[in-house]
Amino acid sequence: MIPFRRRDDPYLLVVGMTGAKIGDRIVQIGCAHGGRLGAVAVKVGLSGRFMAVVADAESAARATKGASQAGALVEVEVASPSSLPAENGAFDLAIIDDTGGLLASQPASDRTALTKEAFRVLRPGGRVLVMGATPRSGLAGLLARAPSGPRTDPAPLLAAEGFKPPRVLAERDGLVFVEAVKPR
Repeated sequence: MIPFRRRDDPYLLVVGMTGAKIGDRIVQIGCAHGGRLGAVAVKVGLSGRFMAVVADAESAARATKGASQAGALVEVEVASPSSLPAENGAFDLAIIDDTGGLLASQPASDRTALTKEAFRVLRPGGRVLVMGATPRSGLAGLLARAPSGPRTDPAPLLAAEGFKPPRVLAERDGLVFVEAVKPR
């Protein structure tokens, strides 16, 4: 037995932060890790809807593989994050996966367009959750590889588009979660 090995679900934190449940309608923008996507997508069940909007074929393959391994039904769309292929108010939750540097890799105008699109596709009272990478601390930080690419603070972007009140929910296990709500 290895005393420091984690035996729990590696995606428990991500699923918990999203609050995903049966019947939810969720859109995820970007896919840096298919396993995380699949773990959240499986929670919506057959009565919900999960759409992944990714920018390229490599990300689409990652999303499809993660969904398949989790046994989840996921609509994978290859499209620009600044022009989501969804109708107004179609989703309860929008997840922006910034763990691979999605926001930082785009020009400021595209980051603004992405947050506008997230606002548009959410129902009134819907939530946006930006999941980003952050350096780990302690022994885990020494042993783990550092997150790739620069980080962008999503709170000012969300506030500028009308989301209320952007706040950091948690910063743990190399991930940071920033949440905001579309006003009713």
